[in-house]
Amino acid sequence: MKKFMDENFLLETETAKKLFFEVAKDLPIYDYHCHLSPEEIYEDKQFKNITEVWLGGDHYKWRFMRWMGVPEEQITGSASDYDKFLAYAKAIQFAAGNPLYHWSHLELQRYFGIYETLTEKTAPKIWEKANAIIASGDFSARKLIEKSNVAFIGTTDDPTSDLKYHLALAEDKNFKTTVKPTFRPDPAVNIQKDGFAEYIEKLGAVCGTTISDIDGLYDALRSRIEFFHQAGSRISDHGIVSVPFLKADKNEVDAIFKKALSGETVSDCEAEKYQTAVMLFCGKEYAARGWVMQLHAAAIRNNNTPMFKKLGPDTGFDSILNVNLAEKLSRFMDTLLIDGNLPKTILYSLSPIDNSLLVSMAGNFEGDGIKGKIQHGSAWWFNDHIDGMLDQMKTLGNLGALASFVGMLTDSRSFLSYPRHEYFRRILCNLIGGWVENGMYADDREILDKLIADVCFNNAKNYFLM
Repeated sequence: MKKFMDENFLLETETAKKLFFEVAKDLPIYDYHCHLSPEEIYEDKQFKNITEVWLGGDHYKWRFMRWMGVPEEQITGSASDYDKFLAYAKAIQFAAGNPLYHWSHLELQRYFGIYETLTEKTAPKIWEKANAIIASGDFSARKLIEKSNVAFIGTTDDPTSDLKYHLALAEDKNFKTTVKPTFRPDPAVNIQKDGFAEYIEKLGAVCGTTISDIDGLYDALRSRIEFFHQAGSRISDHGIVSVPFLKADKNEVDAIFKKALSGETVSDCEAEKYQTAVMLFCGKEYAARGWVMQLHAAAIRNNNTPMFKKLGPDTGFDSILNVNLAEKLSRFMDTLLIDGNLPKTILYSLSPIDNSLLVSMAGNFEGDGIKGKIQHGSAWWFNDHIDGMLDQMKTLGNLGALASFVGMLTDSRSFLSYPRHEYFRRILCNLIGGWVENGMYADDREILDKLIADVCFNNAKNYFLM
């Protein structure tokens, strides 16, 4: 029997071990998509205990605790931090097959030097040891980032943000990690969402104008994209249910936009026409500045209405949605390409059945001498477990070019989430190492080392051109 999560965890061959320990292990991390708070990074937030840093805002853990029957009071409610930690320990000890079990123990090992398994019995001792380390003063947001060897962080930011913490971080020469904003204009695209008109008013106020027509919206978005660009951003992100593609002339789009501003109901057909126009506009602006456009599709969000009203979004009540992506995604990207406006693009679907679709679609638009111009994004959210990562990488290898892949991201709000990169790297090295030892790929260390280093770090660094 193998020892639980020892140094060779997930590494099943000698080649895999060499690739991980000699190449992948100590490479920096390029975390190009996450939800960390730039304010907490700038202010170097000090955490009071393990519950705050480990369970606060982590809807992955909250969701599992609900599965295990933990009362909401001990998850997001008024229970003490100790009671919440103990409740998580009672739940996670039975998380067989869930990546949370591995992530949690990697985090305990890497940040606290705790190699005991977390159970109801060990929880009190682990609580005391972890909190003593936190209280030592060497456990702030910045120190955790530095300890994790993070070279780059791409946060997720609203177009109306003043980016003051990003600008301040850029001036701080004592902090070596690069932190840049990502332009996320979903509220300006989601014309049917409650509060759309109010958001457009806010966007106009930030730009010092009143937005009353579609040209005014385009001017405002262009202004904010340029503001983000001057602040160092080179990445955008769109959270979409599906890719919109229903073209309409400018006058019709303008009429739809004005209809929404006046509080009238916009039909699904009208919404798609508006969204298509705005997304194509944004794609053109991104391409003009050499940005990367990320498209996150196929999530159905906020399914539990009572809990949404109580806790708000991003609290563990989202799931996978199967949508027909192929035709509209093709037409959207081809339209941008025809006009010379297709930016570097990363395609994600929350539905794993879309892996082959997205890789095959990406291959249609490769070119311009850019390695992996169109990316099949890292296994995301409900897919960032062993099987999901393997499926994503095998599909990319089978149908595309695994060697062009920009690799893992955290997509996390937690400063303790960086061992997910180690998890990914172990899985990658084991996959490639297994192919080598099974005679399926040449045992050429120069080529192997470059492949591993590229997927783990170099490709992302070169792709985003920060």
